[in-house]
Amino acid sequence: MSNQPYNPGVDGAKMTFAGAMSYGDYLHLDGILTQQHPLSTAHDEMLFIVQHQTSELWMKLAIHEMAGARAALRAGDTPNMFKMLARVSRIFEQLNNAWDVLRTMTPADYTKFREALGPSSGFQSYQYRLIEYILGNRNPNMLGPHEHVPAVHKMLSDELDRPSFYDEVIAYLYRELDGSDENAPAPQLRSPHAPLPEVQALWKIVYEDVERHWTLYELAEKLVDLEDYFRRWRFNHVTTVERIIGFKRGTGGTAGVQYLQKMLSVELFPEIWRLRGEL
Repeated sequence: MSNQPYNPGVDGAKMTFAGAMSYGDYLHLDGILTQQHPLSTAHDEMLFIVQHQTSELWMKLAIHEMAGARAALRAGDTPNMFKMLARVSRIFEQLNNAWDVLRTMTPADYTKFREALGPSSGFQSYQYRLIEYILGNRNPNMLGPHEHVPAVHKMLSDELDRPSFYDEVIAYLYRELDGSDENAPAPQLRSPHAPLPEVQALWKIVYEDVERHWTLYELAEKLVDLEDYFRRWRFNHVTTVERIIGFKRGTGGTAGVQYLQKMLSVELFPEIWRLRGEL
């Protein structure tokens, strides 16, 4: 039996990469792994930075999938739409799990570098705002924190000028049950989606005859699944913030925990949730 260390090259693994694409080249790891710049000497600031940077990467993927799901719905490609929506739910599961890592940071740990954050805050995440806008929680007041970056402000404003994903779902609901979306309510472009009794009545038809309306039923349950994970993400955010800073104001000037608690009451797809009490 040889005592020599195993050499994967013997079995065909490529071991030299001069002039060839490597793993690090493909992922541009030099760029990604050199973007963590703590502003203090506090040990836990690296955790704080990595937590938020990786969350932004997962949100970038969620936006990619939701944009794809909206395009698939418009094209009538429901199988791919369902696959993308299921993936978004799993992405938010990942985001939920990340809070467990951040919660290993104690109030004493955070206090050591909190002042270095200045007025920066997760409240200012434009990708999170875009996710909410795509799904239908549209508050034009939230454009304000992004006015200083014209390209970002325009991207968010443009999203407010097009139907949300849920607006597209409602139009599809009418086409399937009513034969046309001519009677569908106008998209609620620049305000949070408010529950509509006529839309809830159509979803009730779906849930009372699941076999006949299976595709719509599956779509509704995919949306419930997505919002379930999204709500858990918000709840975990609240409890993590309360655990670390209590009821202090947020670095961005919000009321902190009180502001986050207010966000827990937001419903993305209210008609689908509310009809359950009628079944």
